[in-house]
Amino acid sequence: MSTPPKKHDCPILNLIKGCGCQSNTTSSSCCGDDHNHPHDHVTSSGNQEKHSHSHDHAHDSSHTHSHETAAASTPPVTVPDEATENDATPAISAEQEKELLADLQDFDNNPAEFMDRSPRKRVEQAGGTDTNLPFFDQAAIDNKAYVGARDELRTSFEANDADHATRAAFTSNDLAQNLVDSYSYTSLQSMQANNLMNVRLNNQPWSDDYWAICRGIIGKRYADPGFPKSSDWNTCHNYVSSRPAASVLTSGSTTAINNLSPSEKYDILVGDSNYTLTKKMWAEGAKFGGNVAPWMGICHGWAPASYMLPRPTKAITVLAADGHTQLTFYPSDIKGLASLLWANASPGTKFIGGRCNVENPARDINGRLIEAACFDTNPGTWHLAVVNQIGVSKRSMVLDVTFDYEVWNQPVLGYRYLHFNPQSMTYQSSLAAAAVSRANYTRDKFSSYHSNQTASIVGIKMFVLYMVETTPSHNSPDSSGKDVINEVEYMYDLELDFSGKIIGGEWRSIKHPDFLWTPTKSSRARTNYEPSGTWQSGQSVPSSWRSAAVSASNAAKPAPLAAIVEQLISLSNS
Repeated sequence: MSTPPKKHDCPILNLIKGCGCQSNTTSSSCCGDDHNHPHDHVTSSGNQEKHSHSHDHAHDSSHTHSHETAAASTPPVTVPDEATENDATPAISAEQEKELLADLQDFDNNPAEFMDRSPRKRVEQAGGTDTNLPFFDQAAIDNKAYVGARDELRTSFEANDADHATRAAFTSNDLAQNLVDSYSYTSLQSMQANNLMNVRLNNQPWSDDYWAICRGIIGKRYADPGFPKSSDWNTCHNYVSSRPAASVLTSGSTTAINNLSPSEKYDILVGDSNYTLTKKMWAEGAKFGGNVAPWMGICHGWAPASYMLPRPTKAITVLAADGHTQLTFYPSDIKGLASLLWANASPGTKFIGGRCNVENPARDINGRLIEAACFDTNPGTWHLAVVNQIGVSKRSMVLDVTFDYEVWNQPVLGYRYLHFNPQSMTYQSSLAAAAVSRANYTRDKFSSYHSNQTASIVGIKMFVLYMVETTPSHNSPDSSGKDVINEVEYMYDLELDFSGKIIGGEWRSIKHPDFLWTPTKSSRARTNYEPSGTWQSGQSVPSSWRSAAVSASNAAKPAPLAAIVEQLISLSNS
């Protein structure tokens, strides 16, 4: 571990040391986010006085700029202790420092090879049984079929937005303020001063299945010991068809009824003798002639539902529409219904990033992506989004990585990051010691791409915690300790202007976050058939709700009623 130099020739370092602070201070009244300080003038709506610069393509006369003028500055946001766990500067172990130094040396020796590596991952918590990732077989991995699969899903986000037709650098789809709830900090200095280098949400998103289409989505009888373990749609469908839910219900077997799928229980709950929702679940696979890729599912529903709706904690028993059948909904049943609701009845979604359907995009000699159709979310945008959403706004968001088949629509739980000096290739606890002036960065592999606004560059290694899918079960109660959590590492350089603001950066791997999204904080997934009135505890669902439920199940995008899903969650937590 190197020690900070006594003298700096970098403009940003001189600014840090010349504002009246000692070099190791973190006082917000001097070098931090005082509202009169020039580093972070941000309005509550996310506007700020800054010159944002694109860094996802070579600098030329057509280089895109974004100008934003603040109406007024606001004081810094203080993150309440009860909302997140924060540490001012994350500790680094001897092993982690050794790994960092080895990574930096490997990148310096062969950047093209390093850029193609998969990021280091580890299991942070194995509370449940994960879904045996990866979803992709070796042929799909070799052919990079996951690139096209992601592109197809992202199209649904962008269908009504012409500006998002293809990726472009620092256009409106690459601004952190378009994603986060509260856009408050734009400099590494202010982030460190406000204890935003190490944050973990206390309100943990819940793990759940991705409910594969090849197994019937939420028509899957996951608790039935006879249900095939196969990923073949026909095999799974034939099993259910030969043992229809109506026959199981008529048998009166409590065990068999409890082992029905979430959609079958829902159909019985609302008195739908045609089992409309269940038929719709299996019809989705029939569209592909039964030849359904195993990675296809509703992870895009689970991911937002996991933090937009409370965790169902215990099994509940409710009265079916027939007035005598007692239906037990386990936490996994309720999660499945919630995931389908948010997959097919989700409200508007905020996102940054774009589409890329190029399996082998063009790169430069150092391995950096230069394919016009695959400009990625800038690491400056990524860093601003993570810190301001997880650290400041205290709410999760969904992470996607085009070229990493193991990370696909995962809810973010937390992050921590460390500084390194990209020139000396050393870990630095001091931000001042980690920054190198552009002129003195002789090891720079990305020099031709930097903005002319760049005064200094700081290396970042970020550790991101994200939620992982789990296999559904009849376990009750459910708790955060039964979730599966993974940690992944990302390395990148951040570009800072003369005032210390983050204006861009460069990734050190092509397998990095490039699509982030979240529903708005106050949004609610709702079908077009939501009923009025209330469902009284201990009673069957009202008759008006039953007809509404059938209509919602029969829609082009079938979904359970939000009123029923939210009531089941409430009962599960009462």
